Amino acid sequence: MTSGRQILIVDGDTTLVEMLSEQLQLREDFTTATAALGATALELSKNDFYDAIILDANLPDMDGREVCCVMRQNGIRSPIIILSGVDSDIELDREAGANDYIAKPFRMGVLLTRLRALIRQHERCDDAVLTIGPYTFQPADKFLLNTANNKMVRLTDKETAIIKHLYRAGEQMVGRDVLLDKIWGYGANVTTHTLETHVYRLRQKIEHDPSSAQILVTEPGGYRLIS
Repeated sequence: MTSGRQILIVDGDTTLVEMLSEQLQLREDFTTATAALGATALELSKNDFYDAIILDANLPDMDGREVCCVMRQNGIRSPIIILSGVDSDIELDREAGANDYIAKPFRMGVLLTRLRALIRQHERCDDAVLTIGPYTFQPADKFLLNTANNKMVRLTDKETAIIKHLYRAGEQMVGRDVLLDKIWGYGANVTTHTLETHVYRLRQKIEHDPSSAQILVTEPGGYRLIS
């Protein structure tokens, strides 16, 4: 089971990538995955969930902003920081879907501070009103509201957490081990059966036909939320 927030680092400079990965992993709250090419990053982001993405603007095979734009089109909601060795047009970065921009060279402390701030901001969505299928969802209130019939569906703390983590991943699959780590905590004495039981009960509440899920769907190795 993984521990800490998973960060995807995308840069053609292998020395920089190794340094960033090493520095982040020295902190107990981060684990990393890396890619040198935009195409590789797009493939990785389709198949795994990342809490944040650090993305160089000038990759060997693609423009970093194009990669960022495609990730957003693919439904990835995680914070993205664009790195650039030249003066960057911040408005273009934002139009591409980036949350922040940092000019090279940079101090590791600056990157860490901004990375943590973006992750905290992204995770602090409890007051937001989210749309999931026929429901609106306000995590702080721990219920779903069916907008068609105004019916309220009350949720437990764990059910709320499951929906929150799946929603943050966009329509990407989130692995069972990741959900167990994020919701129950690393090293907790729980098994995938515990998660499956909670998902089963959640489907009984939110699916029109729980035996054929259309909102909280099972994928090989995990689950995906169709919002």
